[in-house]
Amino acid sequence: MQSIVVAAGASLIALIYWFFFGGKARSERPRASSEVAREIALDIRGMTCAACVARVEKGLSRVPGVVAANVNLATETASVQVDPSVSSGQLTRAVEKVGYEASLQDRRRVEDKSEERAREIRTLGWKFWGSAIFTVPLLIFAMHIPGVPMLGHAIQFALATPVVIVFGAHFFVHTARALRYRSADMNVLIALGTGAAYGYSTAITFLPHTFGHSGVYFEVAAAIITLILMGRWLEARARGRTGDAIRRLLSYQAKTATVIRDGQEQDVDIESVRVGDVLLVRPGERIPVDGTIVSGESSIDEAMLTGESIPVDKGVGDKVYAGTLNQFGSIQFAATGVGEQTTLSRIVDLVRRAQGSRAPIQTLADKITSIFVPSVLMVAVATFAVWLAFVAPGDGVMAMMHAVAVLIIACPCALGLATPTAVMVGIGRAAQLGILVRDAEAMQKLASVRAVVLDKTGTVTAGRPEVVDAAFEDGAVDEVLSYAASVESRSEHPLAKAIVRYAEERASRTHEVEAFAATSGRGVSGRVKDKDVAIGTTAFLESLGASSNGLAERAVAFANEGKTSIGVAIDGSVRAVFAIADTTRPESKSAVERLTQAGIEVWMITGDNKATAESIAKEVGIRNVVAEALPEDKERIVAQLSAQGGVAMVGDGINDAPALARADVGIAMGGGADVAMETADITLMRGDLHGVPDAIALSRAAMRKIRQNLFFAFVYNTLGIPLAAAGVLSPIVASAAMALSSVSVVTNALTLRSFKPTRD
Repeated sequence: MQSIVVAAGASLIALIYWFFFGGKARSERPRASSEVAREIALDIRGMTCAACVARVEKGLSRVPGVVAANVNLATETASVQVDPSVSSGQLTRAVEKVGYEASLQDRRRVEDKSEERAREIRTLGWKFWGSAIFTVPLLIFAMHIPGVPMLGHAIQFALATPVVIVFGAHFFVHTARALRYRSADMNVLIALGTGAAYGYSTAITFLPHTFGHSGVYFEVAAAIITLILMGRWLEARARGRTGDAIRRLLSYQAKTATVIRDGQEQDVDIESVRVGDVLLVRPGERIPVDGTIVSGESSIDEAMLTGESIPVDKGVGDKVYAGTLNQFGSIQFAATGVGEQTTLSRIVDLVRRAQGSRAPIQTLADKITSIFVPSVLMVAVATFAVWLAFVAPGDGVMAMMHAVAVLIIACPCALGLATPTAVMVGIGRAAQLGILVRDAEAMQKLASVRAVVLDKTGTVTAGRPEVVDAAFEDGAVDEVLSYAASVESRSEHPLAKAIVRYAEERASRTHEVEAFAATSGRGVSGRVKDKDVAIGTTAFLESLGASSNGLAERAVAFANEGKTSIGVAIDGSVRAVFAIADTTRPESKSAVERLTQAGIEVWMITGDNKATAESIAKEVGIRNVVAEALPEDKERIVAQLSAQGGVAMVGDGINDAPALARADVGIAMGGGADVAMETADITLMRGDLHGVPDAIALSRAAMRKIRQNLFFAFVYNTLGIPLAAAGVLSPIVASAAMALSSVSVVTNALTLRSFKPTRD
């Protein structure tokens, strides 16, 4: 009898070895074609651990024309870079050849996929509870509790059979498929371990004269299946919450829209809206597509887009975005972006791609996994041999149980989930805060930046000139403002608009303007109520012969402070001088303080003059300033800083493109659809400088979670395998530990969902 068990154990281990090392030699990775690669996204089903990920990637890489394949266990997706000649059918067949299921990803069916995940959770739930009903009494009677009668072998068989044959059937189905495709995963190990225990015990029960009257191990088979089902159920529930960010974004998408056609209001499906259609949105309704307001005004809640809870006032000519909420007035707008071209769709697509990307730190886990599985197999073989020959000589059953314990506890499930779950939750949480992360690599790099370079205009400052000071002659404020605003209202220059806004804030009236004239780069002039009015630089007014009236000193003082000095002359006499500057953002100073407190060196590089740059830098607390820099100068300085350590460049994503590209991480200050989502590593949808320290803090938190998960997974296997080999851990305890390790890794990653930026 012992020889039969020994032969069976050796055969099972040999079969596992054949799965991993048998078959054709590994093919070389195909070279990239000279043609531009395109991406094909696949949904993968059937993966359970990091070893599964490695096999799917290898299978995809063998397809001629595949440039790169990235498989993500947490999202159960594959992103494959291929030459134009490769079809999705070739890729799905390659996945099927290694024992898994694949289908072309339909990004519009996210809700259906959510329902599929919900069905999976329900199925695992009833399987776990069903198996527990039979396993609990089996374990109680197997514990030899005093006063509790022993169960006969036949009754134990009756309790264990539903667990193994019904609730654990999919383990054996997947094993049969693995045999067909000569691949192996955790399902195979589970099926081998439980099948051996159940089959041996069944033989003892019904053929005692042939196999002897030794003990049975029905409770081992039932407990392993029950505990693993429990772990997978809890893991599926936890992983189901990692996709909350995308589901929440999709929930903002309107299903119908009110379109005005031929003067009539029509309620249509959102898919029927076309670019150029005029749509009506009433108070309390969501904006169905992107567009530009043509009639009406309202306040729009854009929190889902920017993370900012304060509504934004909108009027004719302003842009509105799909998914945002119209709060008060009715508006009509012309559709400019529909379907996949809306900002919301682009954000969902960006977040989905980013969540499925791979962080460089994952490479470490991949390398360990590649040698981990064969190493564990050798440990299992050694465990079987040592127990059989030395620890329990001739006891093949005992040797088999400890070898099975090694195989079960060594599952690299936790290792495969450690990085992608934290990446997925972290990037999703960032999107909820109005921070769009392009990929996992950007998140990892951002966590290690030591310096942040800020552009001035539109980043540290608001990017819009404002009147910050003014000096008036003889206190004639109302009259001068009225004349100045009247003339400047005819100009489109940003400085003219600043003066007009200044006058409007003080309720100044405007008048008809005659003989308006503009001198490029110098100023404007015109007649208002029979008075000659000229507005411009000191040199412009002097060229017209205007007397300064004692305001020249104020003009010089404004200029020395780095402000633009604009004078107003009426009938040849200077009556006022305005100091105009691009004002700092309200949050710039506190944001810079947060970066400094986080140990980050802050730089400001601008093309503006030195006086203005230093004045702005001093106001917000930046010590490192470079002024009068051309785009190539910015790129050169960023490159020098990058050579000393990680550098993030923050700009508008267009004018600062060379520096953004040179930086380790490029961060674009955005605003709705006008963002550099296609080029920046990080996009701040809110256009708030606080988004920079927020993004860095979140990326650091995500990297801490990844390191914690990897540490836990490594320690778990490092300690668990020798304990199982030494006989300290039984197969039942090993299966419980294996199940809970994956749950703990996912649960730890989910704590990122509650991340909140710390602001003073």
